[in-house]
Amino acid sequence: VLFLLQIVHILNMTSAKNVSFLLQPEESLHSLQMRIEYETGITTGNQELLLETGICLDPRKPASQCVIDGVRGWDSYMVYLFDKSKTVYEGPFASRSLSDCVNYIVQDSKIQLPVSQLRKVWAEAVHYVIGLKEDYSRLFQGQRAAMLSLLRYNANLIKMKNNMVSASQQLKAKLEFFHQSIHLDLERYSDQMAYGISSEKMLKAWKEMEEKASQCAQAEDIGYLDEQIMALHTEIVELQKSPYARRQGEVMENLEQRAIDLYKQLKTRPPDHAYSDSTDMVKIIVQTVQSQDRVLKELFGHLSKLLGCKQKIIDLLPKIEVALNNIKEADNSVMQMQGKRQREIWHLLKIACVSS
Repeated sequence: VLFLLQIVHILNMTSAKNVSFLLQPEESLHSLQMRIEYETGITTGNQELLLETGICLDPRKPASQCVIDGVRGWDSYMVYLFDKSKTVYEGPFASRSLSDCVNYIVQDSKIQLPVSQLRKVWAEAVHYVIGLKEDYSRLFQGQRAAMLSLLRYNANLIKMKNNMVSASQQLKAKLEFFHQSIHLDLERYSDQMAYGISSEKMLKAWKEMEEKASQCAQAEDIGYLDEQIMALHTEIVELQKSPYARRQGEVMENLEQRAIDLYKQLKTRPPDHAYSDSTDMVKIIVQTVQSQDRVLKELFGHLSKLLGCKQKIIDLLPKIEVALNNIKEADNSVMQMQGKRQREIWHLLKIACVSS
């Protein structure tokens, strides 16, 4: 029965707390999100649930999409929870608590304890140090998921930008052709007015078309959007180059190894009537806590920059959509005016043929 259970592990990136849920058969994602809201206080509308790949969970699929069967096993896969209403993550962040016996030696590292008792206490101390490193690793994986999500948004931004630039260039070419042809038509019309056919109504309409075409040219001006997109691109490249985009857990890994080595040394000592203090182990615990504090401050500072950059893309996408629609409308207007003018020219030609 245990193997049929589906448990989803959610890491709340706003608090660094891990919450787990036993999924009900065929449970919807919305149902899971309601439970997440109850546990975390983040409303369903503000929840962004990311897989390690940076892909957002699909609301159309069941909640079981959170549970990925893989090499690492069902119990280690995380889904990362972000709050869309926040771009700055400042905490407070939950930190791993010390067990009573480890807290006892931290309060007084010089206290002498029997080696047999120290083995148990130090084993828990090693477990605590390893846990701090693993907590950081999971949070770093969440930051990486946010980076991959940002790159997905950026890929969409680039695609829309390319469509916008292409549409703008096409509009520019059509406007140039329209202006050249209408200037030529107006010149030829003026040349033949004295001895040919004239229409004040048509002449007025053509001049209005010329004016309207000049207004359509405003739609092709996308320079201001292009500048914002280029600035964002530079920002994303800088974020990718940042040392905080890479894992910063080397110090904690070294401290973990030192704690393990210290415990191994203790195990080799005969337990009979031997006493020792915990000065060296407590030093490692304190250094690991300090190291984790430092790397988490850097991690959440970098994460806030990633989320701020992503929000800029989210804000920019509708503006590009509007610009694209304006270009399409201007393009349609130019094509309609070109067609109307050509029909009028052929109408004039027909009158001229009949008159002659």
